[in-house]
Amino acid sequence: MSIDFTLNSYQKRLQRIARDFATEILAPLVAEADADPDPQRAFLAMKGAYVEAYKLGFATGFLPRQYGGGGISNVDLQIVAEEIAAVDPGFATVLLVNGLALMPIAWFGTEEQRIKWIGEATSDPRGEYLAGWTVSEAPGSPGGTANFDHPGPMPAGISVVARRDPGRGEYVLDGMKYWPCNAGGWDLKGANVNVCVVRIDPTKGGKEGLAAVIVPRGAAGMNFKTPISKIGHRLCQNNVVTFHNCRIPEENVFAVGNGDLVISKAFTWSGPVAAIAAVGVARSAYEYILDWSKTYTGGGTRPIIHHQAVGYLLAEVAMKIEACRAMAWKAAHYLDLHDSEGHAVAAMAKVFCGETLFGAVFKAMQAMGVNALDRSHPVERFLREALVFPLYDAGNIGMQMRKIWGVMSAPGFDPRAIADSRPIRFDKSMEGAGLEAPLSDPQAG
Repeated sequence: MSIDFTLNSYQKRLQRIARDFATEILAPLVAEADADPDPQRAFLAMKGAYVEAYKLGFATGFLPRQYGGGGISNVDLQIVAEEIAAVDPGFATVLLVNGLALMPIAWFGTEEQRIKWIGEATSDPRGEYLAGWTVSEAPGSPGGTANFDHPGPMPAGISVVARRDPGRGEYVLDGMKYWPCNAGGWDLKGANVNVCVVRIDPTKGGKEGLAAVIVPRGAAGMNFKTPISKIGHRLCQNNVVTFHNCRIPEENVFAVGNGDLVISKAFTWSGPVAAIAAVGVARSAYEYILDWSKTYTGGGTRPIIHHQAVGYLLAEVAMKIEACRAMAWKAAHYLDLHDSEGHAVAAMAKVFCGETLFGAVFKAMQAMGVNALDRSHPVERFLREALVFPLYDAGNIGMQMRKIWGVMSAPGFDPRAIADSRPIRFDKSMEGAGLEAPLSDPQAG
């Protein structure tokens, strides 16, 4: 197959539709909602735009066609995600999280679960359907989610426990999740569905003791607190969720003993999307500041673009954007080739693009100088949004770099496989890198 970065006619149309949606429907809502100090009110302000996105297929287009989704490729998703993230990456995250929650059902669930839950998600006549990806947990000692694959029993790793009650054919959930997106829904009474990763056996480590549970809206014992107020991505909802004697039917459980693989693959799927979202934000910052530099003189006689320092600075930013777009597309193409089994290359794209483009946005701001701090310009928001990319979506230091490390350290790893787009099989032996020390070891990480 030839290497070609030219969009075909379908992709050009997809890009045009996404760009029109982002500029005409989404953009007019962003500034006011972003400035709202109430995170739930800011999220709710996006509901009308979300319904329009749902109608266009942007909320479910990545789900399998046989269950009602659009079945679009990962590369096609890149095209849509860049256009939406260029206007607001928080809103783009709301759409993405539907995939983080529901794609695991497509990969690991039963056929009955796929038909029921993905079919339900893709057939909402009101276009309001939200799915929550309910994995992250509160910080503590121990606490958090980065060490989900720790070999030790509780309290290491995931702490929300699901006890099986065989007499009633149910699992009973107890504990707290912190940070999950979309989980609270439009009214803080729950998303239409939450896909939760839980500890089903507290005596076992993360490679054996985890499973995924499908929790429907209205489940008794699942409650939501005020969403987290964040420095960036303010238009997506991040929740505090508590479970107390929350009973879920056994048929809603999947990937028993393989919840770790659910987490690893879901954050592999989202890696290239997070990478291209960073491209979108950096693109917007670069284009705004480039236009500024062509009219602003800084007290001189010519616009500052004619000064070598500014020209070189913006040229460097432009190069980084193009390089990162190519890397994100490469990772998405790799996932298309190998059923989203591209754990190392997807993580590489997410880490590299997010960190490179955070620096690029700040560098572009230097061309504006102190004017970049003036909130009458959108530039400070671009920096706040760029700040999120190295920290969210499995965290670069927390999970993504460790996933690359785990793949590279495997005995059969071929360092040329990614360049050649050849498959790299991911398995449990590649998880837990750096976590093999017993919990009681004072040197344990």
